[in-house]
Amino acid sequence: MTGKAKPKKHTAKEIAAKIDAATTNRGGGKAGVEDRKALDKGGHAKLACPICKVTAPDSKSMLIHHEARHPKLPYEEEKLINLHASTPVEAESSKPKPGVRGSLKK
Repeated sequence: MTGKAKPKKHTAKEIAAKIDAATTNRGGGKAGVEDRKALDKGGHAKLACPICKVTAPDSKSMLIHHEARHPKLPYEEEKLINLHASTPVEAESSKPKPGVRGSLKK
């Protein structure tokens, strides 16, 4: 016969990962809506498709989008809309950027 089943204890690594996940802003939910829309400098969406206005964080993602959604049209990187170039730069923003790793809880 075997002994009683002992409950597993949480490891320090697991607890640290849970604390990190709970206190780090990952940019999701309502807090990250403006960031994902690239209305603010430092947003995830840097480029916009000139055909359908879908946003993407980089040119490689935009190339994948273009090949999937617009296969008959030629891909021209110079025609992509740079969303970060069209928004004004703020000197010092007091609000945190959802895409930047950091904690609001201390």
